[in-house]
Amino acid sequence: MQILLPAAQQIGEVLKRRGETIAVAESSSGGLISAALLSVPGASAYFLGSSVFYTRKSLKELLGLGEPEFARMRGLTEATALVLAHAIRCRLASSWAIAEIGASGPTGSRYGDPPGTSCIAVVGERERTAVIRTGSADRIANMQAFAEAAMTLLSETIVQS
Repeated sequence: MQILLPAAQQIGEVLKRRGETIAVAESSSGGLISAALLSVPGASAYFLGSSVFYTRKSLKELLGLGEPEFARMRGLTEATALVLAHAIRCRLASSWAIAEIGASGPTGSRYGDPPGTSCIAVVGERERTAVIRTGSADRIANMQAFAEAAMTLLSETIVQS
């Protein structure tokens, strides 16, 4: 978690200065992205909320996804991550949103993606996506790697704009 804090601090400062907000939808990072962003004092000025989804039911209930959105989602892809990011942004009416979906291990996803695979999307004023492949089946290490990659992408998208 300590490695996530510098990026979280920088992102929080930029969002507060701009008067912008963020929402988070995460899966295999297990809440680490949200925890990092919430670790910054004054996070209530920019952090609107998050969801950790793990099933189709939670995607329906927490993100408000329906059959049209599910039809656009095909496993661990950047397109799927974008659907999720747009859904949480719309659901919470935030300036920015980040979504992460992956297979932390020790097995791969039910779609055939190997363990250590994650897709991340940031949406807002601009959109960026990333695919992470650690090549590892170590669940805890992958969760950390996915959260680090998410915070890096978020920082590159928000801070460096």
